[in-house]
Amino acid sequence: MTSKQPVVKQIAWLSVVPQLLILSIFILLASLTGTQTPAVMGALAYFGMLMVLRRTFARYHREGISHFKAEEFDRALEMFKQSYDFFNQHRWVDDWRYITLLSSSRISYREMALLNIAYCYGQLGEGAKSREYYQKTLVEFPDSAIAKAAITMLDSAISPGPRS
Repeated sequence: MTSKQPVVKQIAWLSVVPQLLILSIFILLASLTGTQTPAVMGALAYFGMLMVLRRTFARYHREGISHFKAEEFDRALEMFKQSYDFFNQHRWVDDWRYITLLSSSRISYREMALLNIAYCYGQLGEGAKSREYYQKTLVEFPDSAIAKAAITMLDSAISPGPRS
């Protein structure tokens, strides 16, 4: 299903290395069991683990994305807030997401949650709350290019003429 909503995915390519290492370990373990197709069995185990990790640790994020794509912004907003709370309480899961979630995302789940909360508020017509969350994103993640661009866009909608 193609989403009508913009989705940004930034990949940290270096994170692929530990993930390939984990996949290799699964293939090695499968070969030690004597299976005739260790690559297939190892890959199935890897993807099974990936699905379990993401359905448990990132469940609020996934639900938020589903509501986001369905343009149910009020429901998405609540899921993203829960996602932020979860990853804020369990920062190690987010900090080590390349291994704990087998995620190649360059930006953390906490940053994604704040950006998505801000976007949802904007879609609900609550510009002040949207700005507040983009600014909160910049406080926690000063290099967030998405938050910077969003604030610039909000500013340009308010003030006439080009910035100099």
